[in-house]
Parts: sequence; structure tokens; C-alpha cells
Amino acid sequence: MAIDSINNRPQQVRTPTAAPKPTETAKANETAGKPIQNNDTVAITSAAQEIKNASNTSLLSAFDIDKVNAVKKSLADGNYTINADRIAEKIIQFDKPLTLNKTT
Repeated sequence: MAIDSINNRPQQVRTPTAAPKPTETAKANETAGKPIQNNDTVAITSAAQEIKNASNTSLLSAFDIDKVNAVKKSLADGNYTINADRIAEKIIQFDKPLTLNKTT
């Protein structure tokens, strides 16, 4: 990595790498020929299981394909009307929890 010095000449900065400690190397050599025993266990909470089950459900069931197609057709035909009041209400509804949690 080059760093400009006071006289604008690049200086090379080297970071030393640490050599493994002798005890770490000895431990690695001791276990190299032995099989590793794995006694780890995992507990999945009910919330995690619910998230897993939700992700397994089809995304197609999450929305009404007929409604999507109707909106697409209205947009293509130029007949889609935008309800600005409803959009504003949804933005405010979404923003309320965000502004309540802010600390000033």
C-alpha cells in the first residue's frame, strides 16, 4: 500500500505476518492423524421454524395473479387511475413506526 509522505514521495508500508505459535503447530500435528469427533448440536427455535416454513411456501400464493394481470392491462390501456390519497395514507402508515423509534 502506498502512502504519500510529506515530500509527496510514495512510501511502502509493510505489515508483518504473524508466524504460528509453536504450541499451535504441535497441536495441529497431534490431531492430524486422528478422526475428528463432532459433538455439536443445534436447536432451532419455533420462530426460526416458522420463518423456514414461510420461505418454503410458494411465492405465487402470496398474491392474486388475476389482480396483477388486470392492473397490467389497465396500465397498458392507459385506464389505470392513481388514488393519491390512498398512497399518502399508506406512506404515513409505513412512516409512523419509523419516526416513533427515532431518538433525537
